[in-house]
Amino acid sequence: MRKTAGRLLRGFRIPILALLDASAWFAAVYLAAAMRFETLTVAPATNVSTAGGNIPLYGVVIVATIAVACHLLAAWAFRLHQGRTTLGSFEELFLLASVLVGAGTVATVLNALLVQPLVPRTTPISAAFIAIAFCAWPRALWRILMNQSQPRNHENSAAKIIVAGAGDGGRELVRSMQRDPLQQWQPVAFVDDDPRKKHFRHRGVGVLGSTQQMSQVASRTGASTVVIAIPSADSETIKRINDQALDAALDVKVLPSVNELLSGVHHSAVRDLKPEDLLGRHQVSTDVESIAGYLAGKRVLVTGAGGSIGSELCRQIARFAPASLIMLDRDESALHSLLLSISGRADLELDNVVLANIRELDRVQQVFDHYRPEVVFHAAALKHVNMLEGHAAEAIQTNVLGTLNLLEAAASHGVERFVNISTDKAADPVNVLGYTKRLAESLTASFATRSSGIFLSVRFGNVLGTSGSVLRTFGAQIKAGGPVTVTDREVTRYFMTVDEAVQLVIQAAAIGRDGEALVLDMGEPVRIVDVATQMIEQSRRPVDVVFTGLKHGEKLHEVLFGTGEDDVRPMHPLVSHVRVPQMDPTIVRDISLADVNDALVRTVAEMCQNGTASAQRHPQ
Repeated sequence: MRKTAGRLLRGFRIPILALLDASAWFAAVYLAAAMRFETLTVAPATNVSTAGGNIPLYGVVIVATIAVACHLLAAWAFRLHQGRTTLGSFEELFLLASVLVGAGTVATVLNALLVQPLVPRTTPISAAFIAIAFCAWPRALWRILMNQSQPRNHENSAAKIIVAGAGDGGRELVRSMQRDPLQQWQPVAFVDDDPRKKHFRHRGVGVLGSTQQMSQVASRTGASTVVIAIPSADSETIKRINDQALDAALDVKVLPSVNELLSGVHHSAVRDLKPEDLLGRHQVSTDVESIAGYLAGKRVLVTGAGGSIGSELCRQIARFAPASLIMLDRDESALHSLLLSISGRADLELDNVVLANIRELDRVQQVFDHYRPEVVFHAAALKHVNMLEGHAAEAIQTNVLGTLNLLEAAASHGVERFVNISTDKAADPVNVLGYTKRLAESLTASFATRSSGIFLSVRFGNVLGTSGSVLRTFGAQIKAGGPVTVTDREVTRYFMTVDEAVQLVIQAAAIGRDGEALVLDMGEPVRIVDVATQMIEQSRRPVDVVFTGLKHGEKLHEVLFGTGEDDVRPMHPLVSHVRVPQMDPTIVRDISLADVNDALVRTVAEMCQNGTASAQRHPQ
């Protein structure tokens, strides 16, 4: 029956709406006149006046006809009945009210100009507001019928869903789920901690409790899954709701963050909860104007473009309309994947895709000669702590000499801004990666005094979900049945998602000053064993955790600031400015790679502490 009604209403929309509005006008004018005379007695048809206190039926018919004519003309002009707006929506209600009031105004003016008004002068305009209710209520009913006429062939097999969050994201998600022809999801309840939404209902789905009452709501509705539909939620909020859902034996899914929802809220965007959601959703605010000021219309080069940080840099930089975006990497497969993620096409023959190794000075100079970049983001690096402990010469060649090659080329070509991507391992370094990245920071600072451009570094901790990330390792170990290996029960690390880290890198580059290292606020450090335990609980598999002990070069606790470095944030609440001692590039060029594995830590430590550290520093 509902399906038939829905098809009928959709097939004859224009005549039905026109007839509805016309009928509403006649009823509204009659009711307005009746309220004016405080009677329902109809005057004789020949009586055009208002004598005797009876309703002038003849006048009601004439005025209503005028109002209907004006209404239908305006409705045709504004395509009110042709589907300009969604039926029963706020937009349609606003347009409908405007047309009704306009028609009522015209009828009021014409009636008032007569020597003997057909009806009392206030009747037409009063009728317009009454007609709003008469016209709006059937439209709302129509919309309900149309929504209920959606196919529900899969209702019995649909997973019953509790939607955590009755805000815009949650409402749009319910709407999308109900309109899904396959009906994979059946939203049965909202849970929300806002007491003002206690009695809220949307499309037949009501708020049945707070997130703390999730277990009771699940028992009441038979739901098996909760979807956290709060795109702006931080990691603490998501972790709290996730813990409550696990206690209620519910599967947990999540609506991605605001930055990931580029095409709006849709049920297809719902995904399983990731460790990144529990650890890395920090609120990041960026000054778009300052970013656009140094990227828009510029030639921008990104090294290590195929890596986790480099590829996200490319995707975000592309939003700011650079004149050209040059993507450089030594890995052709990584460049192939990057192009697919940006444009959906893998045109490796494009001129702005560069296959090159930053270790080769001549090749680096050739790239700068050809592309003349104005802004450089240097993300190319070797980064795995344990592997580099046994391959120090490789780390020197890429992280130190490769960086020096780029710095020299940038200086000789007048680059406006050079941004070196560093790591928290460079703060009080104890391993090969830390020493080489510390040295790269010092080299970058030295070129701040040797060239006209701005040369700076940006330092941050572990980035979630990148290749080689501990989260990927844990995920693979859990999938294989365990055990999950953790070095030490007390070991902690800083975490941030790649999207958030890159947002702050781009922002930091806009506010950084010559020779500085900018340190990103990574939030509070997290115990690795807690991450492992959380992932195991999420998987609901009986997996053990085994402690293997710290390896050579690993710290129990990472730090973002080295000895003597102060946490000063003059520009942005999430970006600290640190002064970095400078290193003479000629000393670096003299490093012998023949036997560097045995002597690297001592050699680099001595250079970092006793090298040509400049006294020139920028005031904080």
